[in-house]
Formats: sequence, C-alpha cells, structure tokens
Amino acid sequence: MSFISSLTRTSLNRPTADGTDPDGTGPDGSGSTRSRGTRSRGTRFRAAGTVIGPATAVSALVLLIAVAWALVPDLFTQYDPNDGGDTAALLAPSADHWFGTDQTGRDVFARVVHGASQSLLAALVAVGVGLIVGTGIGLIAGTRRGWVDDVLMRAVDVLLSIPAILLSLSIVIVLGFGTINAAIAVGVTAIAQFARLTRSEAVRINTSDYVAAAYGSGGTYWSVLGRHILPNSISPVLTLAVLQIGSAILQISTLGFLGYGTPPPTPEWGLIIAEGRNFVATAWWLTVLPGLVVMAVVLSTHQIGNTLRKVTS
Repeated sequence: MSFISSLTRTSLNRPTADGTDPDGTGPDGSGSTRSRGTRSRGTRFRAAGTVIGPATAVSALVLLIAVAWALVPDLFTQYDPNDGGDTAALLAPSADHWFGTDQTGRDVFARVVHGASQSLLAALVAVGVGLIVGTGIGLIAGTRRGWVDDVLMRAVDVLLSIPAILLSLSIVIVLGFGTINAAIAVGVTAIAQFARLTRSEAVRINTSDYVAAAYGSGGTYWSVLGRHILPNSISPVLTLAVLQIGSAILQISTLGFLGYGTPPPTPEWGLIIAEGRNFVATAWWLTVLPGLVVMAVVLSTHQIGNTLRKVTS
C-alpha cells in the first residue's frame, strides 16, 4: 500500500512536457512558461495602449479621411474640381463652399479633395522607391562588407551631402514634369536614409548566432539574407517608411508649388496653394485652408510613425 502511494506521488509530481510541474510552476518554481508568456504579451499590449493616446487616435482619423478623399472623392463633394461653371469667383468660405472658391470660380474644397489622390499616390510611390532601393543597398552593404560596403556607403554619403529639394529639382528637370516623375525624384532623396538604417540593422543581425548556424547548415548567401537577415531587420525600416510618407507629401507639395509637379489644371495640393499665392491679401482661404490640410496630414503621419516606433522598440 505504501508502495502505491509513493508511486502516485511520484507521477503527480512529474514535470509535464513543457517543463512545468502539474501545479503550474516551472522547474525553478517561478511559474509556468505559458503563464509567463501570457503575462509578457499582456504587458506589451498594455504598453501599446499607453502609447496610443488621443493624439494618435486623432492622427489616425485624419489619415483615414485623407485616404477616403483619395479613393472616393465624389462622396465628399459634388463640385467639379476643374470647372467652376457659373459660380462667382473668390467667394469666401460658406456652407455651400466650405473652402470658398478660387479666381475662376472653382470650389477649393473640391480641388483639395480630388487632389488627395495625386499627393498621396505620389508620396506612396516616392516611399516605395526609397524603401526598395535603399533597403537593397543597406542589406548588401551590411552583409558583404569590405570594398562593396565602402563603395555603396560612399554613394549614400554623396546623396546625403546634397540638399533634398535641390536633388529632387535636378531629377525632375531631367525626367520631365509630372506626378510620377516628381515622386521618383523625391524617392531618390529618401534612398540614403533607408540604406543607412538597413545597413546598421543588417550588420547587427549578420553577427548573430542563428545567422552563423544558418550558414553552417548549408544556407547560401541569398537564402540566409531572405530568410533571416531581411525579416529581422525590416521592423525599424517600415517605421521609417511611415515617417517618410509625411516628408514625401511635403516635398511633393513643394515641387508642385514651385511648378515642377503635376501640371494644371489637375488638382494637387502644392499646385492649389501656388495658384492662390497672388490673392493672399484679398482671398486668404486659397492658400491658408489647403495649407492647413497639408500640415494636418504631414503631422498625422509623423505622429503615427512615432507611435509605431515606440510600440516596436
């Protein structure tokens, strides 16, 4: 009888397959691995909730509205952005024309809404160019090292030494005016930032034990790069991409304001502001209200980017 009791106590106290005791404690008595993992995930979720405050919520709402403008502009305005019809020119903001009318009678709010598609599309193309090219350069430079690293990073240093607006203007002059060409020009100016960040992450990850184990198990350079180094270095790069969207919108609007972006009469945020600059004294709404929209969208993207950086760090 005592033998059966002893055997029962031994089986009850035997650790489970995950290394925990039946009472939920681990081998060191500190609690189960599952419980600690659950608490860790809960802590991360609570930390994310603390970071995501009212400012981030408002920023997300602003970006959702801007995206909705770009996707379904006719849902928000009934006016033609390029034809004022019989509407009087330079009408002040009112219930009928929220942002007033311009010098040809066109509804300014309609032009801002329809211009969202041009500005946001150009910003996404610009960030895509910088992300793809810059990430590729950074990965190769951070893993190949030697003369390859030196050549690539010296080219990146050259890009960083040229003011972004001057470089983008030079590229637009070579490629020609237009939304996509302006986006490519702005994207080239962003390559250096993506390359430097990706290289620093690639250098750190390339010296880790699991990368050495991947090479030791027969992995090729490209397979290790695609399966291990890129996935583990992409998180801060994507956060930078969100931040760069706001900067790209601002740069593309600047090119449009200077006359190097989308040709008129196609509405684009920078062009809309430029068209009203001669009427600032008599019709302030032509520049102030579209400018406030650009500022709100740019600040919102930076707020979202900073929030993502805090959550993922």
